[in-house]
Amino acid sequence: MPAHQDKTQLRVGRLVKAHGLKGAFKLELYTDDPDRRFVPGAEFTLQVPESSPWHGKTITVREFRWMNSHAVVFFEGVEDRSAADELVRAILWIDQDADAESDEDDAWYDHQLVGLDIVRDGAVIGRLARVEHMPAQDLLIVKTMAGDEVMVPFVSAIVPEVDIRAGRVTITPPPGLFEELEPAADDAVAETAQEADGED
Repeated sequence: MPAHQDKTQLRVGRLVKAHGLKGAFKLELYTDDPDRRFVPGAEFTLQVPESSPWHGKTITVREFRWMNSHAVVFFEGVEDRSAADELVRAILWIDQDADAESDEDDAWYDHQLVGLDIVRDGAVIGRLARVEHMPAQDLLIVKTMAGDEVMVPFVSAIVPEVDIRAGRVTITPPPGLFEELEPAADDAVAETAQEADGED
């Protein structure tokens, strides 16, 4: 009997909008090798709202092509624009062996990230609790040393480095993301002056 292998999922694309009248989609890519990922017959798990008739289903690629530098994909069972409109904004996932390493730059599995130290200015300020995949972008949910949870947009401007081997994620968050901003000294002086005026 073959040994059981755990599976994890890798997000590879999002269906941005219907294209044309024959069920095609413009595709936002989350993979560096779309021509290999989106071959005819490739099957994806759909992330759609629970109210969608496609919830809990998979979908199979019928054709993948480039049109004016845009990735366009056709799926089996989606034959016209009205059917395509039901799937707009759906996110596509594929199953991978949990112990397999991604061969793409800047691509990690959730299980590789969860539990890593979050480092700011050289100091550990928390740990990565989970990753939430939103339509617009991914969010890193960081559990701080105080036990609070902070949502950090998973973009290169704020998360410049992910070092799986070292067990850390380096972040450069904007002011106020992890702490309440202290009132400026000038504001405090202004408030004192207003209070004094009010007493006259």
